[in-house]
Amino acid sequence: MRDFLPADIRKRNYVINIIKEVYESYGFEPLETPAVENLETLMGKYGDEGNQLVFKILKRGEKLDLEHAKSESDLSDLALRYDLTVPLARVVANNKNELPNFFKRYQIQPVWRADRPARGRFREFYQCDVDAIGSSSMVVEAELISAVGTILRRLKFKDYIIKLNHRDLLFHLLDLANVPKASHEDALIAIDKLDKIPAYQVEAEMVGKGVNAGSASVLIDLYTKIDNAWKLGYDNNPILVSEVLSDDNEAKNYLLQLLNLLPCEKLTISPFLARGLAYYSGTIMEIVLTDGDFKGSIGGGGRYDGLIGMFGKEQIPACGFSLGLERILVVMEERGMFPPEIAESVPADVMVTIWSEETVGESLNLAAELRKGGLRVTVYPEADKLGRQIKYADSIKVPFVCVLGESELAEKKVTLKNMKTGEQETISRSEVIEALRK
Repeated sequence: MRDFLPADIRKRNYVINIIKEVYESYGFEPLETPAVENLETLMGKYGDEGNQLVFKILKRGEKLDLEHAKSESDLSDLALRYDLTVPLARVVANNKNELPNFFKRYQIQPVWRADRPARGRFREFYQCDVDAIGSSSMVVEAELISAVGTILRRLKFKDYIIKLNHRDLLFHLLDLANVPKASHEDALIAIDKLDKIPAYQVEAEMVGKGVNAGSASVLIDLYTKIDNAWKLGYDNNPILVSEVLSDDNEAKNYLLQLLNLLPCEKLTISPFLARGLAYYSGTIMEIVLTDGDFKGSIGGGGRYDGLIGMFGKEQIPACGFSLGLERILVVMEERGMFPPEIAESVPADVMVTIWSEETVGESLNLAAELRKGGLRVTVYPEADKLGRQIKYADSIKVPFVCVLGESELAEKKVTLKNMKTGEQETISRSEVIEALRK
């Protein structure tokens, strides 16, 4: 968990504003939910690994009975949200009559995970979610992918691909390897790490979770063959066509139709893309950077048609996508992708000096006039030596200083100093705004 200094905040706001603009251009509405949820709302939705990363909150006051507590549930009843999707499902289930049949929302808020920090991974981080509720149409996935692609292009990303897969296709692979259904989720949690750790470690993790060693070996062998073959392209991939993606495979056909809907996006079918969360039920998606030092995921999502039904009587189809703000910011910072006006932005356009305690009102009045003219203005907070005030303006990189000294006040003029060139001119107060704009 980190502090963010002003320069960090300006860069974050730049990215967030672009994300908001794009989401709203696709008709998505804003939504916010509390940081804290009932523990029972969150648990059981993410899978065993996800449950272990939830920050739980101790009961308070008389409810906290340490002496007689026998289980974890006796100690904790609330938790910090792990993601934004489960809270959304709760909101939709609880407010179904107040929401439209097709509800499109975006949400940009922090979430918390008791995870091990790493590059671009923190215990408190922002997710930028966009979700469509109420339709099982493929149009939903197409709109989400298109919106996310638009955001990446606006941010000047070029080296990315959007991987697609389907949970049914993953289960098909597990069946090919004779993995029993009771071990499916454990196998998928391990498979989801194939792009993060070596294949032999994934195989060992599956075996450690009780997956038959022979089945785990077959899965890794299939993955290796598919991964190598897929690099040659779909047309040159007999393994995918004959062994995995047979012509009557509904999941494969669904994904191919989705590819046809979005010919301009950087899409590829990735048969071993798993996404670790247990609530996914259909299409799953992930954005991966392909060049540079960072080649990991910067976002992902998928269909979760069964999640909302956990909070109500009705099953409601839903699909969403989440961009990882922190990872995007890390990559943009390292690559120098922020525009100069953001990377080099300053707290104000101009600083107004103070000559003496008696002239504070004049300085404040000049600042107010400049602000009415649309300028960002800071006032030096006390009467001080002019040299010290100029030095402060230089330290915060303000480009101009309006000097109100004794002679300027007497003549109702202002000396305007350009901090970059050192040049200065004395002009009437009525000319200051225009001079600064130029």
